[in-house]
Amino acid sequence: MTVRLGIRAQLLCAVGGLLVLAFAPLFLAVTSLTHAGLAQRGERHARELGRSTAGHVAEARRSRPPAELGGLLEAQLGYAVGAICLYDRAGRPQRQVGEPDAVAALPPQVPTDREQAIAVRTARGSATVVVVPSEGGPVAVLLRADAATAGTGPLIRLAALYTALLGVVLLVFSYFVLTRIVVRPVTQLSDAARRVAEGARRLAVPRAGARELCELGTSLATMTERLRAEEAELRQKVAELETATAELARAQDGLVRSARLASVGRLAAGLAHEIGNPIAALLSMQQLMLDGDLEPGEQRDFLERMKRETERISRVLRDLLDFARPAARTGAGGGEPDGPPAVVGEVVEHVLALCKPQKAFADIELITAFDLQLPAVGMPPERLEQVLLNLLLNAADAVPKPGGIVTIQASATPEGVRVAVEDNGSGIDASVKERLFEPFVTTKDVGKGTGLGLAVCRGLVESAGGAIRAEDGAQGARFVFELPRAEGEDADRGGEIPDRDGPEA
Repeated sequence: MTVRLGIRAQLLCAVGGLLVLAFAPLFLAVTSLTHAGLAQRGERHARELGRSTAGHVAEARRSRPPAELGGLLEAQLGYAVGAICLYDRAGRPQRQVGEPDAVAALPPQVPTDREQAIAVRTARGSATVVVVPSEGGPVAVLLRADAATAGTGPLIRLAALYTALLGVVLLVFSYFVLTRIVVRPVTQLSDAARRVAEGARRLAVPRAGARELCELGTSLATMTERLRAEEAELRQKVAELETATAELARAQDGLVRSARLASVGRLAAGLAHEIGNPIAALLSMQQLMLDGDLEPGEQRDFLERMKRETERISRVLRDLLDFARPAARTGAGGGEPDGPPAVVGEVVEHVLALCKPQKAFADIELITAFDLQLPAVGMPPERLEQVLLNLLLNAADAVPKPGGIVTIQASATPEGVRVAVEDNGSGIDASVKERLFEPFVTTKDVGKGTGLGLAVCRGLVESAGGAIRAEDGAQGARFVFELPRAEGEDADRGGEIPDRDGPEA
């Protein structure tokens, strides 16, 4: 687990490290200079003391007998003077007094013609031997170096204490200053931001602290107010969008109901139009027959006309039932067919055989391009025949005569079979193209079509799980429908599509 120090602790650590970096070298420099200065001063004083002691002993050596010199030499020994040695005129030791280690450190031979200071080592530390020449021979005095620097310890300890106290005072002062200028305003900003996050409406800006922190608080307060304003606007927009969505949903429901009513109205109007004329004709002819003024031949003629009109009404009702029955029985998504699957090639051949004798195809050239090995589709053969017959009859009515050309193409697709019926007629009027598959929508003259053929085709194709659409062909119109493969059919079944063209009579 990572422990993160607060801003106050981090600032104190930084200031403490800065004080250590600042005062540690200063303390070392002060102690080194103090020690070196005191050492130099002690050495100078030691030489002066040694010179004075040696001069006093040399003067006593000239004026007193040798027997009295022992007490005088012993009296000169002390903390600073460790040993005294009298040399003869040849520079050899003649008489020595002092501590054994100090006496052992005295030089065995000294010059007799000049004064000198010799640094030596004793068991108690460094020492200096001061040699002073005299008439009876040189006098050497051993002075301890620690005596010269004995006062440096308390001075260094005093400097260390002063440095430590100064560092602590600066650290405490920095703590209070940083707390007032930096830490407290930052803490206040953090608390204010937390209150805003918990739901407060505005950010309380701290007034104390550094200028930059005050400016930061002001900027954060301004940003908070803008965010609150934008949040209010966003909430208002969301509410407006919810209201608009609800209104759109209500409008959509109204449009759906209106569309349904419009479809029912168009269906009723088309049905009334297709049935109204035959019924009016029937009523007129029945009235004439009831009047009884007709000849037998005229009565038979009226009866035949009444039969034709009645068959016309029956055909309209049958087409309307064919249009409604597939969707009601199998659903728009397809379902189980009520017959064996259709083999497209065989159905096309059968439909062409049905069309050849008809008068409508007498002056029309039929061109076919299909594969006899096309896979079977999930639609009964009778329904596929009905779809193809409707499309071919519509194409025969649309093409010019003579010179009409109708092309039937069938090809395999990964999902099933694609069939296209194309003619060289005048094409599809743009005003009815979007409504072409609705019931009672037709471009034929009154009495030549009910407008239910394409609607029936659409119902049959969609009931089998396929789709049908109208396109603009190379010259006229093209109707394309796709049917899914029957269950159990091999996806690789199929082959090259041979072209067979020629006039069909």
